Amino acid sequence: MLIRLWRTMLVLGMLVPINCLAAQAGFRSITVPGADAGSESIPIALFYPTQAPERSIAMGPFTAHVAMRASPDARIKGLIVLSHGTGGTELGQNSLAEALARDGYLVAALRHPGDNWQDSSLLSKSPTRFFTERPQQASHVIDAVLQDPEWKDRIAKDEKGPIVGAVGHSAGGYTVLALAGGKPDLGLIRAHCDAHRAEDPIFCGMGRTREPGAAASTAQPIPAISDARVRAVVALSPVGVVFTTSSLSGIAVPTLIYEPELDRFLVPRFHAERVARDVPGAQLRRVPNAWHFAFMDSPSMPIETPDGDIRANPPGFDRQAFLKQIGEEVPAFFDRVFRH
Repeated sequence: MLIRLWRTMLVLGMLVPINCLAAQAGFRSITVPGADAGSESIPIALFYPTQAPERSIAMGPFTAHVAMRASPDARIKGLIVLSHGTGGTELGQNSLAEALARDGYLVAALRHPGDNWQDSSLLSKSPTRFFTERPQQASHVIDAVLQDPEWKDRIAKDEKGPIVGAVGHSAGGYTVLALAGGKPDLGLIRAHCDAHRAEDPIFCGMGRTREPGAAASTAQPIPAISDARVRAVVALSPVGVVFTTSSLSGIAVPTLIYEPELDRFLVPRFHAERVARDVPGAQLRRVPNAWHFAFMDSPSMPIETPDGDIRANPPGFDRQAFLKQIGEEVPAFFDRVFRH
């Protein structure tokens, strides 16, 4: 009897570590067709929990720490769509995507057609299209992943349906706030830049003519672009002046906003702070001594922007330590919201 009990305890003791192994980050690259015949296809980087070992892999100027094409875990906490900033890439926030995957989430990081490092045509075509199509593209990615036989039965569900959240940086921050219910009014850009161009010069210098307010004044109204499936959002230094106050005050999903203290690209008092003030219950986390690109992985080569090299940091700012910090905070936020 004692021998049998000892053997049972030994087996259980061996099984517990296996069942409690922390997940690694798996990686696959997929492409989904556009929403209609006239839309471009959307490249997507998928990060997901796996038990396969990770390795460091160079992906262009960025490095991922992932298990390539590994088998995913059977159960996934939820789907998180990740939206990059203007002119960006689906690989610019690898560290954050990997952290979410290790915590049990499937991350779908899309490359926005018409607004990425290879193609900046969307804004030049029309500000209306820029602010409309970005959220629509993210919604289409949600559609595609939730319908994919590989993933649809793995993603956790409750009485409201599949668990879905969203994270976005800069214009991606705009994108996820629009999904949550923020409604843009392009006339607000003109009014803002007429009054504060000297104080928010990089934002007010963006666009085909370098005069976004003038273009916005003739823009067509933007249709409804919210997505009720998105139940929580994290906005990293978001574009904020474009939203109507009434729409921000109507956002009902949990919202976490990060504000880089020294952001010159999107000056916080006009953007991140404005959003945090108007969204009910929004959490605002100020990042001391940080510039706009603190949320991106450091590339292996210079990448110039209107605010200088993406790799640059203010003196004394430790980007790697900060990326590790948000790699803990953002998954914890979604865990609390979704009660994992």
